[in-house]
Amino acid sequence: MADPIAIAGTIILDPGELELTFVRSSGPGGQNVNKVATAVQLRFDVGNSPSLPAGIKPRLKRLAGSRMTTDGALVIFADTHRSQKRNREEAIARLVELIRAAATLPKPRRATKPTLASKVRRREAKSHRSTVKSQRRTPPPAD
Repeated sequence: MADPIAIAGTIILDPGELELTFVRSSGPGGQNVNKVATAVQLRFDVGNSPSLPAGIKPRLKRLAGSRMTTDGALVIFADTHRSQKRNREEAIARLVELIRAAATLPKPRRATKPTLASKVRRREAKSHRSTVKSQRRTPPPAD
């Protein structure tokens, strides 16, 4: 049995939730590429995971973007290393980083108003621009 994966705080992933499949890699490896399936495709069902709190799931889906499938599974593909073990570790590390990013709460936006000085600068810039444009016009014909 594999050890549980600690993410952040109280979030701990059960390795049984991860579905790892190995495929042939297109990366470096020489003759090894033709013989051994070293690339890793990690699938993690975000929607049905009991390990993730409900608040993290929508943020994780938003962060994952195109890596999310229509059925709610997160797919991570790792093939940068020559060995299956290192690719597996990299895929799990990328999943952990993604979940950690989703676990951090976004900073709440506070509505602000423009300062008086910025309003004055805006009005001065507008009037200056108006003056420049009015000076470009052809003068009215003199009678």
